[in-house]
Amino acid sequence: APAVVYREQSLVGKLLRDLLTEDFQAIRIDHPQEYQRTLELVQRILPNLAPKVKLYSKPFPIFEEYGVQAEIDKALKSKVWLKSGGSIVINQTEALVAIDVNTGRYVGKKNSQGRLEDTIVKTNLEAVKEIVRQVRLRDLGGIIVLDFIDMEEKKNRQKVLAAVELELKKDRSPSKALQVSDFGLIIITRKRVKQSLERVMTEPCPYCSGTGTIKNTSTICYEILSEVKKIGTDLNGQRLLLRVNPEIARALKEEERDVMKDLKASLGKDVTVKPDFQLHHEQFDVMAV
Repeated sequence: APAVVYREQSLVGKLLRDLLTEDFQAIRIDHPQEYQRTLELVQRILPNLAPKVKLYSKPFPIFEEYGVQAEIDKALKSKVWLKSGGSIVINQTEALVAIDVNTGRYVGKKNSQGRLEDTIVKTNLEAVKEIVRQVRLRDLGGIIVLDFIDMEEKKNRQKVLAAVELELKKDRSPSKALQVSDFGLIIITRKRVKQSLERVMTEPCPYCSGTGTIKNTSTICYEILSEVKKIGTDLNGQRLLLRVNPEIARALKEEERDVMKDLKASLGKDVTVKPDFQLHHEQFDVMAV
């Protein structure tokens, strides 16, 4: 029989090999065979952690039991809320990742002897911890630009930079932080080891083709008007039929009815509008019948 030269470890085995440290408090496995393999692996590489390996046998999904699914869902959203009521907004582009920090509803009063600045610094420092946590959870890499809430005092800007550097020490991936003093930004460069969580778990929206935006209803209605005016002279007395997305059909009857009046006026005759659920929001057909 052919000899086995190398057998790749299971995903659990790879994770343990890469991540396991003495800091782990518990290791829960919901698969009996994988549990046995995990126990044997931990006994071999960190035997004192073996008692912490437990078989999870409840019928309730393990990711739900320990709140993992909620963290995954949060890590796929652009906005993450902070306990103070502030938030961070994370946007990935091809070139870089931009992370914006927003304050909460309460920021103090400008005339309250520096309380506004203190509140802003507190929010920024809270944001630092969540930013670095999200960078690690999402496997963000390359150039990461952090736009904190503006601080007037230089010592506070230095305090936030020091907090970023301190939090980055917890990160296994090589990274470095640099403050851009003229703009109050902090830039992190982080080694890109693998694809980000967003790239692994999501795909571009088939409706907007990944742009995140589509033309609004008003724009499309005026595009229809422009198209009709271009072909109006070629109708030779035929009636005009518009096939449009149902939302556009509704708008032509309601808030964009002036466009419909212009259509009829330019043609000198009535226009039939046919809603079609098969059409994309931006698609329309102008047909002579």
